[in-house]
Amino acid sequence: MADDTGGPEVAGDPVSRPPAARILRPGWWLVSAVIVSAAALVALNRRHDLVLALRLMGAVPPGRLGLAALLEALSLACMAAMQWWLLRAGDARLRFGRVAVMILAANAVAGALPAGAAFAAAWLFRQLRRCRVSPVLAGAVLAVSGVFSGLALFSLLVAGVLAGGGAGAAVGLRTAVLWLAAALVLVTAGTVALARFPPVRRRVWRAWRRIGVRSPRMWNIENGLSHLVRHVRAKQPGVRPWLTPFALAVSNWALDVACLGACAWGLGIALPWPGTLVAYVLTQLAGALRLTPGGLGIVETSLAALLVLYGLRVDQAIALTLLYRIASYWAPQAIGWTSWLGLTIASHRRAHTERGEPET
Repeated sequence: MADDTGGPEVAGDPVSRPPAARILRPGWWLVSAVIVSAAALVALNRRHDLVLALRLMGAVPPGRLGLAALLEALSLACMAAMQWWLLRAGDARLRFGRVAVMILAANAVAGALPAGAAFAAAWLFRQLRRCRVSPVLAGAVLAVSGVFSGLALFSLLVAGVLAGGGAGAAVGLRTAVLWLAAALVLVTAGTVALARFPPVRRRVWRAWRRIGVRSPRMWNIENGLSHLVRHVRAKQPGVRPWLTPFALAVSNWALDVACLGACAWGLGIALPWPGTLVAYVLTQLAGALRLTPGGLGIVETSLAALLVLYGLRVDQAIALTLLYRIASYWAPQAIGWTSWLGLTIASHRRAHTERGEPET
């Protein structure tokens, strides 16, 4: 599971929440309904393969299902650990268990609405503020975790095409990905090299401040990132401390891929690695558009179609996709909404206690 949070906006704080109407406007629901309906029609046309897929799923040993569930739980734990590390780096002393519950709840919110990632980020931002995390630190943590998650997913795509995933169905993708990776490395190296020269640093800093004066949002991002970077550098200078959250972001995705592999093992399917890794990343990118709740219909059709292109039978691809989605989406949804309900009840009780009112 990816980290779906980014820089949110909450009214009354330096970072303000996107209007709910923008997130929940009818157009999103209309697009979602069209996509889900199209996916249902595809499933209806493939009902024979769907029946075969359900038979395959019914024969999966419970122990192998348990392994897939464990790997997905570890993936979610890595997602929570990354944000917990960033919060602690900014001197926010929250317990890991509390952060994990908030991440599970935010993940459920993100998966329940079209464009739910923005709504979940705003909700998570408010939860961090209730835990007395400063608004600049909360916004910076959400922004940095989103960047690390995106870079980690791109790293898996590069690994897939380098290992041979650019052949066959992904021919033509290899060159584009490698050029993009090279450009990213050059830009990063150039930025680090130029930052070592004080005159360059001063000019960049003045330009950034001018942008911040014109854009309050940029000013808030700059303040939050500066706050986080100062705290991390005070403990350990250099790039090395940032490798920990990045490694957790990579582990989040890698364990989710491992969950897909465990589902294939349970079904007795030999996956065509590394093509499956490329198919997985492309599917995650399509699902990240959030045109439907949790990428519903988009992820299923994309992953199944790509797996067929890489050599699986249609019934095998459907069975694997459905089993993986149960482990990686539907089960975490149930757990996440339970976490959300618990946090909501606890928040209401705390509000009543602070006002000295009897609980209802």
